[in-house]
Amino acid sequence: MFGILESRVLAPGVTRFEVEAPLVARKRQAGQFVIVRVAATGERIPLTIVDADPARGSITLVVQAVGRTTRLLSSLGAGDSLLDVVGPLGNPTPLVGRCHVACVGGGVGAAELLPIARALRSAGSRVHAILGARSGSLLVLEPEMRSVADDMAVATEDGSRGRRGLVTDVLREWLAERREAATGRPIFGAVYAIGPPAMMKAVAELTRPHALRTYVSLNAIMVDGTGMCGGCRVSVGGAMRFACVDGPEFDGHAVDFDELIRRNSGYTDMERLADERHRAELA
Repeated sequence: MFGILESRVLAPGVTRFEVEAPLVARKRQAGQFVIVRVAATGERIPLTIVDADPARGSITLVVQAVGRTTRLLSSLGAGDSLLDVVGPLGNPTPLVGRCHVACVGGGVGAAELLPIARALRSAGSRVHAILGARSGSLLVLEPEMRSVADDMAVATEDGSRGRRGLVTDVLREWLAERREAATGRPIFGAVYAIGPPAMMKAVAELTRPHALRTYVSLNAIMVDGTGMCGGCRVSVGGAMRFACVDGPEFDGHAVDFDELIRRNSGYTDMERLADERHRAELA
C-alpha cells in the first residue's frame, strides 16, 4: 500500500496528491510516469510524476477526474492509500541544453510540462512557457511554472485570464516575432508541447515549416506500462511504437495524431457507462 500524505484541489475536478513511494522518488526523471491502481478490482491508469522528494520519500501526482477510476482516486485524501504505484516507467524526456525552448501546455498538460521545464532550466536553457485552458478557473500550476520560466504567457478560450484565445495563437506570434538577428529563424532550439492530442497536433503543424524540433507527450490508452499489452500503440514515422516503452515523448512531426485520436475514442461508450454506474453507486 502507498499512503497519501497530502491532497489539495487545484481546480474544479483537478487534484494534487503527495504519495508515499520512496523507491520511485529516488529514481524518477522528468517525463517519466507511474501506473496506479486504486483498488484490487480497479483499472490501472498512467500518471505523470510531477515532482519527487527523495528525502521525504514522496512523489507528486496530479489527477483530473474524468471517469470512474479518476473520480474514485480524486475522492481520496490524506491518510488513505493506493493499492499499487509502479514505476518510474517510460523514458526520461530528451533535453536540449543551453538554448531557448518553448514549453506549451494545455489544461492538465501543465502538470506533465512542469518537471520538463524544470529539467530544461537546470540544463541551462531559457524557458519560454505558454499555459492555456478553457477558462481561468481551470488553469493549474501557473505559479509553479512562473517560478521556472524566464517568461510566460497565459491564454484562455473565454478570456477570463491572460489573453483570449489558444496557446497556438501565442506560439504563432512568438515564432514570428522572436527571431535570431543573424539568420531570421525563430530563436527556439526546441518546442515541448503537452496537452490534448488536437492541441499537440496544431503545435506540430506550426513548427513544421521552421523545421523546429518539437517534442510531444502521447497520452495513449495504457494498461501495464511495460509494452506487453500493446494498448498504447502509436504510429510514429510510419512505424508502430509503444507510448509506454518507446515514449512517452516523440517527434511531433512524425506522430499520426489522427490515428491517436481515433484509438483514444475507442472505449468512449464503455467509459461513459462505467462513469454512470459509479455516479449511481454514489447516489
